[in-house]
Formats: sequence, structure tokens, C-alpha cells
Amino acid sequence: MLRMTRMANYGIVLMSHFAGRDSPRPRSASELAALACLSRPMTTKVLKLLAHSGLLESRRGAKGGYLLSRPPADISIAEIITALDGPISLTECADAGGCESDPACPVGHAWQRINIVIRHALESVSLTEFAEPRLLKLRLEALTDGDAV
Repeated sequence: MLRMTRMANYGIVLMSHFAGRDSPRPRSASELAALACLSRPMTTKVLKLLAHSGLLESRRGAKGGYLLSRPPADISIAEIITALDGPISLTECADAGGCESDPACPVGHAWQRINIVIRHALESVSLTEFAEPRLLKLRLEALTDGDAV
């Protein structure tokens, strides 16, 4: 089974809490931990990594906390996963030359293609869509009808 890390999943959950709010305001790590039912240490770790990657802004002070650095429609699920897990790839064949067996590997090019397709799929889903199940449902319906999305 292919699976992303727990940290990337938590990052998407936490980022979705920002995207689903009507009035953007700083949110503390404690508040987000409670909303997402996560431990405060894990929440703090994920938030710091997301801020370091530029997806969140951190504000200090009594009314400080974390905010999205851009509108949720401009943040892809791929960006969140990459910020927490590193480059998206099923194999070491993410890029040509990424594997020591590359010159002799008969399937490396196929894995590169699969990695690119997965990366593009994750890049095509915005945080807004992820936070709004209705939007994601419409997109899935369009995909199953064979329409280009």
C-alpha cells in the first residue's frame, strides 16, 4: 500500500482548518491542536515546518498565531506534502539520475512517468477544494464522467 506520512496528513488537516474559516485571523497551536484533535507537540512541529516552508506566517504576541501566507485556492496539496515529507515520489526514480542503477534500469523511465503523474494530480487539488467537500465531490464527479478537470 502506498501511503503518505502521518505528518503530511496532519499538515493537510491543520491547513484545512485555516481554509475553512470565513474570517482569517491568527490561530494558536493550542487552538489548532484542539480543533484537529492532535497533540500540541505534534501540532507545533507541523506548524513550524509549514511556516518554515512559507505556507504559513507566524505572528508573535498575545493575539498572534499562524495564518495562511496565501489564499487557500493558491496552495496545492502537493505543496503541503512536499513541505512535510520532501519531494513527492514513489521511488528514487523521481528525477533522472536519482538512482545509482539508473543507467542499467529497464523500468526507471516508467517510474519517472508515474511520479510525474502523481505529482501533477496533487498539484491540481487546491487547499480550498480539500477544505470544501462539496467542491471536491463536484471535481470527482467530473472525473468519473470522463470530463477533463
